[in-house]
Amino acid sequence: MAAASPDHNPGPAAPTLVVGPSWVGDMVMAQSLFKTLAAARPRSPIDVLAPGWSLPVLARMAEVRHGIEMPAGHGQFALAARWRLGRELRRAGYARAIVLPRSLKSALVPRFAGIPLRTGYRGELRYGLLNDIRELDKSLLAQTVQRYTALGLPRDAPLPPAIRQPELRVDVQARRTARQRLGLDDPRPVIGLMPGAEYGPAKQWPLDYYAELAAQLLRDGRQLWIFGGGKDREAGERIASAAAAATSGGTAVHNLAGQTSLAEAIDLIAACAAVVSNDSGLMHVAAAVGRPLVAIYGSSTPDYTPPLSDRAEILYLAIDCSPCFARVCPLGHKRCLKDIAVADVQRALTRLGAL
Repeated sequence: MAAASPDHNPGPAAPTLVVGPSWVGDMVMAQSLFKTLAAARPRSPIDVLAPGWSLPVLARMAEVRHGIEMPAGHGQFALAARWRLGRELRRAGYARAIVLPRSLKSALVPRFAGIPLRTGYRGELRYGLLNDIRELDKSLLAQTVQRYTALGLPRDAPLPPAIRQPELRVDVQARRTARQRLGLDDPRPVIGLMPGAEYGPAKQWPLDYYAELAAQLLRDGRQLWIFGGGKDREAGERIASAAAAATSGGTAVHNLAGQTSLAEAIDLIAACAAVVSNDSGLMHVAAAVGRPLVAIYGSSTPDYTPPLSDRAEILYLAIDCSPCFARVCPLGHKRCLKDIAVADVQRALTRLGAL
């Protein structure tokens, strides 16, 4: 199949395939691109090729027709599986593909699918795989969401692009079912806590700070739901136990880490009066369901991956050694997080109207 011109203009109803990112927060931010594409071509369906874990997130995005599971795990090349999927996708008649990751392997399926226009940033030797290669100007596109959205615009569009905030749909009936299953029948206002960070401990506010905050929130008449994956279960138990011991409020602390599906977490987070979170994927989920949010940054920076919400209070100290983007504090002191006091978070919650 002959390569399409980078100026190729797909028909108004021709579908688009987006190769999505591999992290929860990045997938939520990618919805800004989907919104931009849908606004430009309302009749053009959008399908997203992504890791299997992300399909429940994509199902909550009104702009996405289908989530298609990537036939390879994170970091796996799996050339044969990508070739087979590409051949299967030829029947879908995609006129355009947008490849968000910058790896070579991420561009293989659109090429195998024979999609005429294949857009992405210059990356790992992707000549021949992409035929609309964009240069990434980090001075104009500082934020991840800006970089994603810009790929959905014409090459000569002004930068940085306007950003449409993510909005995940909530399933109220599924939330009722989850609350019943988990015994979440306490009528008191809920504060959600998200103490985990898949990337590493340099992004995690100290657990004893979370426990101190939790104890104070219990005294203020709130109940607490702790969210996270299975790896965060132990951290959630430490927070719950310490807070309950300090207040005799154990029945008002629910450690949900590892106890919910991702879809259930979306629905339950949407029921919180407010959320306190490290810079994590669930932080972006909280922003996308419109919850008042206190976002705590350490080794990362809100200049790069801010919560895309008008209801967020960002706590970031920007000390001289940050952002380092390290998984573990290279200096061993974690001052970027330890110097954010519990009182700072309480004041942020008060500004949000949650206290």
